[in-house]
Amino acid sequence: MIEISDLASEQIKEMLQNQNADNLFLRVGVVDGGCSGLSYDLKFDDTQTKDDLSFEMKGFQLLIDSKSMEFLEGLKIDYMAQGMTGGFTMDNPNVKASCGCGASFRTATYRGTKKKC
Repeated sequence: MIEISDLASEQIKEMLQNQNADNLFLRVGVVDGGCSGLSYDLKFDDTQTKDDLSFEMKGFQLLIDSKSMEFLEGLKIDYMAQGMTGGFTMDNPNVKASCGCGASFRTATYRGTKKKC
C-alpha cells in the first residue's frame, strides 16, 4: 500500500481543484529512465484502465498501474514547502540505489538497464 501524508493530500486536492476538470485521478507509477534505471511518474489522469489498481485516499482517487506496484509497495509520499517553493518527496523502502540527484532509482527486482545521465 502507498501512504500519502496529510500535507501531500491537501496539496494534491488543491492541484486537482485547479485543473478545472471533473473525474481526475492521481496516477502514480514508474517509468524506465534515469541513470539508476527507474523514475517516478506522477500525473493527473481522467482514464482508468483494466490494469490499474484504484485506491480511495484522503479526498481523491489514486491509480497505480499493476506493473508499477512491485516497485511502489510501501512508498510514502510527502510534501515539503521550502521558502517560496515546494515539492513532493518519495520515501521508498524498495530503493536499493539511486542517482546523485535523486531523480531515478533502482530496486532489487528491477531488471532494466541504466541510462547515462
